[in-house]
Amino acid sequence: MTSLSHLPPEIRRAIEITPAAGTRERIVDITTTGRRTGRPRRIEIFFYRAHGATYLCSGAGGGPTGWNANLRAHPAFTFHLKNGVKADLPAHATTVTDPAERAAVLAAIVDDLNQPHDPGTIRPTRLADWADSRLMRIHFT
Repeated sequence: MTSLSHLPPEIRRAIEITPAAGTRERIVDITTTGRRTGRPRRIEIFFYRAHGATYLCSGAGGGPTGWNANLRAHPAFTFHLKNGVKADLPAHATTVTDPAERAAVLAAIVDDLNQPHDPGTIRPTRLADWADSRLMRIHFT
């Protein structure tokens, strides 16, 4: 579990989404450092909460992603809240490699996506489709 206690309450609430959160609350931008160029790269992405921590995940299929490669090379990045509360938060990403943590987090993400609000576009979402996803745990610095 990654503590958010050092963040202001309104930012904490924006990050501590629950399965009741809609699509809009789950979308953020991240700015990473390009692994080859060293230049800033900003993209829009969904974030997830599971077991008290914040995660970025590549989703079903698990294909390579630039953001994941950039964070593996340069784990410090900026997490931009942009819907409702706006904030640019310094953060650090850690690749989730522990099989037990991966399994638990991916199961929680898939369960969340299968809720009626469904921020994804295809239901039901199957855990087997997410097995190879790129998964990063986020720590807000």
